Amino acid sequence: MAQDFSVLLAQTIERELPNLRALDEQRASVPRGPGKWSPKEELGHLIDSAANNHIRFVRGALQHEVREPGYPQEDWVRLHGYSGMPWESIVSFWFQYNMFLARLVARIEPDRLTVLCFIGENAPDTLGFVIEDYILHMQHHIDQLLRREAITQNPGASNPD
Repeated sequence: MAQDFSVLLAQTIERELPNLRALDEQRASVPRGPGKWSPKEELGHLIDSAANNHIRFVRGALQHEVREPGYPQEDWVRLHGYSGMPWESIVSFWFQYNMFLARLVARIEPDRLTVLCFIGENAPDTLGFVIEDYILHMQHHIDQLLRREAITQNPGASNPD
């Protein structure tokens, strides 16, 4: 099962990389609406999500349970200053970090996918759910930033945006 998640993650990022690279710098800098992130900020948010989930994946693979805070995503995006970074740099870092995570996920023992993860104030979920939700969350945001008509739904999201 962890191997399946690893393959799904790798396939997702490999499939979306050309779509992300097709965005030019100007389009990547324009928010999709008032109070919304630009593609740079939205993909940056996915880097922040990768960083937070990286720790959860490792701890879930090694500990009997995971207890992690949530994180203030708006503050993370603002602090990192993604809007001032070159689009290609953000895309390349996102791709490399997620390939790294795909290799990590492949190494998680299948019995570890049932480890409970307590994240923020949310009800506990299994590590398997956290990994799958991470991938769906990624696809959801990529669909949004590419302004697709069909937006992948994320079962763990409390906010559809």
